[in-house]
Amino acid sequence: MQTLPRKPRKASRTAQKSPGAAAARAPGQVRIIGGQWKRTRLDVASKPGLRPTPDRVRETVFNWLGQDLTGWRCLDAFAGTGALGFEAASRGAREVRLVEQDPALVLGLKAVQARLAATTVQVVRGDGMLALKQCPRASLDVVFLDPPFDSTLFEAALQAAACVVQPEGYVYLEAPKAWDDAALAPMGLRVYRYLLAGAVHAHLLRPAPVLGGTA
Repeated sequence: MQTLPRKPRKASRTAQKSPGAAAARAPGQVRIIGGQWKRTRLDVASKPGLRPTPDRVRETVFNWLGQDLTGWRCLDAFAGTGALGFEAASRGAREVRLVEQDPALVLGLKAVQARLAATTVQVVRGDGMLALKQCPRASLDVVFLDPPFDSTLFEAALQAAACVVQPEGYVYLEAPKAWDDAALAPMGLRVYRYLLAGAVHAHLLRPAPVLGGTA
């Protein structure tokens, strides 16, 4: 008597959620929260270490900054997806420079720039630290710092950002740990606002008042 072949067994839930399957998923997306490009979605490439600022965190940060950035000069020193920089441009910033080393990410940033006709946005392939050091002193209204969490760039980036932001300006820092006023004092910065969202420590910093000056 002929035996019928058995039906293949379905893959288990564990197999379906294997790392290889996760890596094969389509890239994620983030969206611009406010301004002229509100609700525009930006693709997030599948890159090791690429960690775009979550929508909820960006919404909070730009609430802290006051929503309207008309006329502001901004530098996103470790641009990645460009979510922070494009958000600033969407809200009226007159000059936004996105600096990124990865050539594929740079191409993605330029594609978004072209799609949005974002004439106030400049995409630069290069080193974020070098870009910070090349900026004239006190020339920027806000500097966005979101280095790779496993890097050793935080202290040097903060030091450089403190030099190039104007006295009434801001430095946004995203980090794997909290930075308090004591840790920031050597860089001439202080905490203005702080948010913990999961593993992300989001800080809005301001230049510390000069001794004998006003806050």
